[in-house]
Amino acid sequence: MTKSFYTYIILTEKNTYYCGYTDDLDRRFEKHKLGTASKYTRAFKPVKYVYTKEFATKSEAMKEERRIKSLSRSEKEKLINL
Repeated sequence: MTKSFYTYIILTEKNTYYCGYTDDLDRRFEKHKLGTASKYTRAFKPVKYVYTKEFATKSEAMKEERRIKSLSRSEKEKLINL
């Protein structure tokens, strides 16, 4: 069984976006909800995933995370609404 990696965007309670990558979406979201995954989602509580994309390698997922983080909010919204 091959391992998959994911880049994701979470919508927060304050209507902001948080982008990251993981190899386990369910476990990562639980960590965000508990406030142990990042300082950002400790302050801005996560609501739901609004975007996920699967990759074969960690490197690919990290590259996509960097690309998404460089986008403006409106560009992120276009990506989410594809």
